[in-house]
Amino acid sequence: MIKFLNNRTTGTFLISALIILFSQSGKANPAEDNLVLLKNLTGRWQFSIGINEEWISPKFDDSKWESIHVPSPWEDQGFNGYNGYAFYRKNIEIPSAYKDRMLYLNMGYIDDVDEVYFNGHKIGATGSFPPNYNTAYNAERIYYIPVEDINFDGPNLIAVKVYDSYDQGGIVSGDIGLYGGKTSVNFDQNLQSLWKFQTGDDPRRKESDFDDSGWPEIFVPAKWEDQGYRDYDGYAWYRKKFTYQGNSDEKMVLLMGKIDDIDQVFINGVLIGSTGNFPAKKWDDVSTGSEWTAFRGYYIPDGLLKKNQTYVIAVRVLDTGGDGGIYEGPVGIISQTKYIEYWRQIKKSGN
Repeated sequence: MIKFLNNRTTGTFLISALIILFSQSGKANPAEDNLVLLKNLTGRWQFSIGINEEWISPKFDDSKWESIHVPSPWEDQGFNGYNGYAFYRKNIEIPSAYKDRMLYLNMGYIDDVDEVYFNGHKIGATGSFPPNYNTAYNAERIYYIPVEDINFDGPNLIAVKVYDSYDQGGIVSGDIGLYGGKTSVNFDQNLQSLWKFQTGDDPRRKESDFDDSGWPEIFVPAKWEDQGYRDYDGYAWYRKKFTYQGNSDEKMVLLMGKIDDIDQVFINGVLIGSTGNFPAKKWDDVSTGSEWTAFRGYYIPDGLLKKNQTYVIAVRVLDTGGDGGIYEGPVGIISQTKYIEYWRQIKKSGN
């Protein structure tokens, strides 16, 4: 059963679909969301110290590189005392039988900072490279692989750029592998990618013409603590500019996954949904409950989206403690018909 709950605060609709399937006992990430190992990626990977952006490309020939074991510190494999940049590369095949699931790459724990590319496309990053260095050695890397980036039944290149500041370095531990999650979402517009991000609060940030050109980017969905904002609590805004490719005649739903803790979501300055009650004054006076466990599915007002036109989604977030941000997907735009079918498949599969 799918419930359509009226959100009295905004006058829009919050779709709370089979929330019990997503209920959790603690703040979690996709690693705890019934992921199933599909392909074990521990073992030998091609490896080179240094940095060269050509190494991201699937066309690059790494046959003359060293090979080292993953996971294990590179210091234990002939690179003792080396601090700095390095790359790992590995080719894998993904059968088309996996098309019906959302796929994730678990790269375990990397000391200190990483960017991960799949067939040349950046799918995740944790920590911050110099000059604004910020280690994330204790964060588990679990990155969603966009279906459009996957070459099913053919070769797929994983490239991992790593920076280590001192002591042990590299892909040091973890359950490295390809994992399957929930039933795959047939998005009309996939928005799981890099978004503009800025801490602080300013109501002007909801407008489509707001200048965010100087903002840094982070991945959505992923906790902001793992992307250079460790221990940050308070207000922050996300912004995503996109050209709409979906249907203009159907009722559409914006999926925002799970957000820690409360949120307001705008498209071109129009408030389309919110979860939780924002404080009138100081944010540290507000007490949040279980809003961070709620799955966000917001109806988009009829006629707001037109095919091939450009829009900006702006998301205001308040995190009152612990992890923060748009931390779990799916995130994208989907028709109501597809959304109902998605939840039927979720119920049927039991994940």
